[in-house]
Amino acid sequence: MKRIKQTILALAVAGFAISALAQEVLPFPTPPMGGSVGPTVQESVHKWREAPRHLPADAPNILIVMLDDAGFGHPSTFGGEIQTPTLSRLAKEGISYNAFHTTAMCSPTRASLMTGRDHHRVGFGQVTELANDWDGYTGVIPKSSATIAEVLGYYGYASSAFGKDHNTPVEQIANGPYDRTPNGRGFDYFYGFIAGETSQWEPALWENINPISPPHVENHEDYHLTEDMADKAIN
Repeated sequence: MKRIKQTILALAVAGFAISALAQEVLPFPTPPMGGSVGPTVQESVHKWREAPRHLPADAPNILIVMLDDAGFGHPSTFGGEIQTPTLSRLAKEGISYNAFHTTAMCSPTRASLMTGRDHHRVGFGQVTELANDWDGYTGVIPKSSATIAEVLGYYGYASSAFGKDHNTPVEQIANGPYDRTPNGRGFDYFYGFIAGETSQWEPALWENINPISPPHVENHEDYHLTEDMADKAIN
């Protein structure tokens, strides 16, 4: 029993140390000055400081796809009746996981996926428009909970988000300060719509924090939001 207690204590201390270290290194500290300062300019040496590289040369690209309000068993990739051959091809090339907890609502599931935390821990017990001041339901991801985009950004990744964003506080959509829009949550670029829904043929589009008009077409059959977003993502 004594040995078990010692092991548990050691694991707890190790976990605390890792947690404390993570708080110290993200964001990474600014590298020190590269040159040296002497009594005069002539005796000083100027050298641009070099930021250390935090990623290996063969760091992979990362693609995360979230299907809004779709059940795990719907696509054929996981035994469903909806034929998804491209998703099946991707699954065969990688690793499939089946233990992610979906909340059955878009805003909470997206908040969990972006932060790796329970949706109540990051203020999303329900969709954004129903936010209130109860703990766990504020509709605001706290600054203490970094998103995967923010963490990857510290390591040197550039990131972008395409599609539906239903995690921006309603009052920030038009009034700012935009610190909790996709751009404020770590994404360098955003293209899509900020709401629960929009027309797929005449969408209310946003590019970063700017509302924009959809491309002008002669008839609605010449435009669809999914194709537009896919083209933007590929570019």
